Amino acid sequence: MSVSWLLRFGAVCGVVLGLSTGVPALFEAFTGETTATSFVIGVGAAFGTPALTALHLRQAAAAGRFGAVAFAVNVIGLGLFAGVAFALNLVLFYLDDAVVERLLDGPTNAAVLGSAAVFVIGTVMFSVSMLRARVFPWLPAAGYGVMFTLLALLAPLPDTPWTSVVHVLAGGCLIWLCASVWSSEQAATRPSGAMTATAGTRLAGRA
Repeated sequence: MSVSWLLRFGAVCGVVLGLSTGVPALFEAFTGETTATSFVIGVGAAFGTPALTALHLRQAAAAGRFGAVAFAVNVIGLGLFAGVAFALNLVLFYLDDAVVERLLDGPTNAAVLGSAAVFVIGTVMFSVSMLRARVFPWLPAAGYGVMFTLLALLAPLPDTPWTSVVHVLAGGCLIWLCASVWSSEQAATRPSGAMTATAGTRLAGRA
């Protein structure tokens, strides 16, 4: 498995995650939370780790040691928060409010808050690493830190139109970053492809 494949795979996963974060939020702004939108958001969280890996690989040389530490913290936090997102959208969503309140009064609440805290710290660190490395456009790099932090802070609260706005902007920033990974990888492989095509044409002409 080549690094190029990991970059492309991660970029595609990031676009899927961005869409699964933003598109359901657009519907929820008008319909409120539904079974369909909760399912898409809950399952979409699974695509976060490959996307984050691709972002890190793209900037690893420029980000240095701080970038590596930021990636490590962010990927652990992302794994924890993906579990929280799955539980909130595909488990707690179907329970009565009274049951959810009793559940969150126990150790589960500490686990949710701890997971969110690690995710926020890692997200801010990785956003700073992207801004320092200057490999990605600054706007989505900064937006990644701001919007995904707000997303984590708003997750346990009742949904409002502002929640939908944050989801849409977070998804848009991630799609932008992953599109940058894809386009960079395309540009890196295009010259070799062109040389291969030229060589093939010359061989065909000689034959």
